[in-house]
Amino acid sequence: MATDEEAPLVVENPKNQNPIVNHERDIHILSCAFLLIFLAYGAAQNLESTINTEGNLGTTSLGILYLSFMFCSIFASLVVRKLGSKNALILGSTGYWLFVAANLMPNWYTMVPASLYLGFAASIIWVGQGTYLTSTARSHASDHILNEAVIIGKFNGEFWGMFASHQFVGNLITLALMRDGEGGSTSGTTTLFLVFIGTITLGAVLMCFLSKRTGKEETGLQDSSASFFFSVVTLFKSIITLLQDIRMLLVIPLIAYSGLQQAFIWAEFTKYIVVPTMGESGVGGAMAVYGVFDAICSLVAGHFTFGLSSISIIVSGGALVQAAVLAWILLSHSVTGGVLGILYPLLIAALWGIGDGVLNTQLSALLGILFRDDLEGAFAQLKLWQSFAIAIVFFLGPYISLQTMLVIMFAALCLSMSGFLFLTLKVEKAFSYRAV
Repeated sequence: MATDEEAPLVVENPKNQNPIVNHERDIHILSCAFLLIFLAYGAAQNLESTINTEGNLGTTSLGILYLSFMFCSIFASLVVRKLGSKNALILGSTGYWLFVAANLMPNWYTMVPASLYLGFAASIIWVGQGTYLTSTARSHASDHILNEAVIIGKFNGEFWGMFASHQFVGNLITLALMRDGEGGSTSGTTTLFLVFIGTITLGAVLMCFLSKRTGKEETGLQDSSASFFFSVVTLFKSIITLLQDIRMLLVIPLIAYSGLQQAFIWAEFTKYIVVPTMGESGVGGAMAVYGVFDAICSLVAGHFTFGLSSISIIVSGGALVQAAVLAWILLSHSVTGGVLGILYPLLIAALWGIGDGVLNTQLSALLGILFRDDLEGAFAQLKLWQSFAIAIVFFLGPYISLQTMLVIMFAALCLSMSGFLFLTLKVEKAFSYRAV
C-alpha cells in the first residue's frame, strides 16, 4: 500500500473553486528543462580548455563567467523578486543559449561578453530554481497535508537526479558527434554546438509551461510597484540579516566546498588523472560515469531526506566518501597503464559523483528548511559562495600543483563539515527551542 508521501496527486476542481495546481507536474517540467539546458552547457564547459586553447581563451572565459556569476548573485534575489521565479527561469536560459552560440565563432569579442552575460543569467536562473522548487514543495505539502521536509527532500531528489544526468547525456552526444582529426584537430564541433543550441531552446520553451507561483507562495517577494531604491535597500538588509544569522555563517563553508569539489572534477581531475592515462578522448567517458553516479545518488539521497537529522547523516556519508578519495589520490596517485589505468579514474569519478549528488540535494533541502522566510536570499548566498570557490579554482589551478590542490580541498572539507555538524547538532536545536 502506498504511503501518504507516495500517494498519487489527484487534481480536483469543485464548482466555483479554483483548480488545485499540479505541483508534481511542475517539478517534472522544471527537471526536464534543466536537463535539456545543462546537457548542452555542461558538455560545452568540459570542452572549453581543449577546443579554445589560443591565449587560454576557454579557461579564461570560464573564470570570467564565474566571477560575473559571483557578483551578480548579490543582486539576483532582487531580480527574481521583481520578475517572479518563473520569468527569472525563462530569462536565465537565454544566457546559456548565447554562451553556446558564441562557441560557433570563438574569439575574445564573442566569448567574453557571452561569459559576462551568462554570469548574470546563471545567478537568476539558479536563485529562481531554488525559490520555485521550494515554494512548489511547500504548496504541495500544504495542499495535501504532508510533511513539508519530506516533500522538499523528495522534490530536490527528483530535480537533482535529473540534473546530474546531464553529464552523462551531454558527453554521449559529444562522443557521437565529435571526431579526432589529423594533427590533433577535431571535427564536428559546429554540428555539436548547433545541436546544443537546439536543446537549450527546447528547454527554455518547456519552462513556459510551468505554473506561475504567487507572491504568497514565494515568501519574501516584494510589491512590484515598490521603488527601485526601496528594493535595493531591502535587498541589502536581507543580505546583512542573513550574514548575521549564525546558521548561514555555519553553512557557508559547506557551500564554498561544494563549489570547490565541482571545479575540481571539471578541471583538476580531467587534467591530472584522466588525460595522462586515458587521453583526451577518455574525458567524455569518465565524466559520463561521474554523471551516472551523481544522478543515482541524488535520487536516493532525496528519497531518504526527512529533516535535519537525515540531512546530517546523508551529508556526513558523502563527505566521508570524498575525504577517502582525496586521501587516496594524495597518498597513492601515480600514472599507470593497462586496465588499472582505465579503472582508476573511472572509480574516482563514480565515488566523486556520489559526494556531489549528496551535496546538491542536501544543501538545497537544508536552505529550504532553515530559511523558508527568505528563499531568494538564501539561494543567492548559495550561488554566490559556490561561484566564488569555482572561480578560484579556474584562476589559480594552472599555477598550483595537484598535491597543493588536494591539501586545500581536504582542509576545506574538514572545516566545512565541522561547521555543518555544529549547526545541525547544536545551533538549530537552540533556534527550534526558542521558536516553541
